[in-house]
Amino acid sequence: MDLKLGHYNKDGIEVVDVEGEIDVYTAPRLRELLIDLVNKNNYQLVVNMEKVEFLDSTGLGVLVGGLKRVRAHDGSLDLVCTQGRILRIFRITGLSNVFSIYDSVEAAVAAGPGTPPALDDVPGDE
Repeated sequence: MDLKLGHYNKDGIEVVDVEGEIDVYTAPRLRELLIDLVNKNNYQLVVNMEKVEFLDSTGLGVLVGGLKRVRAHDGSLDLVCTQGRILRIFRITGLSNVFSIYDSVEAAVAAGPGTPPALDDVPGDE
């Protein structure tokens, strides 16, 4: 399975749509997109993972790295995910306490910028 990426602006928040598998082979593409968005002064991000079928530790590292990048600019990176198997990964790793996770893009955008805990002790993509 390949990875499909897209993004658009909704109410001043950049929404990144992700579809497919985020793994060691495809995660670098997501990483580059997140870096590019931050480099273009987009510090309020929502990553829509509703169509993600697989997520490994490399993908988690990319998301943590993206969060660290936007937080360096007082920004936020929130997630949209309702799939049990993907949510379980966030719970098991403790990252459900780091990311704000919403049921829909609309809910994430309406909530505005999230304020997850400090990331000092979370390993990730530097």
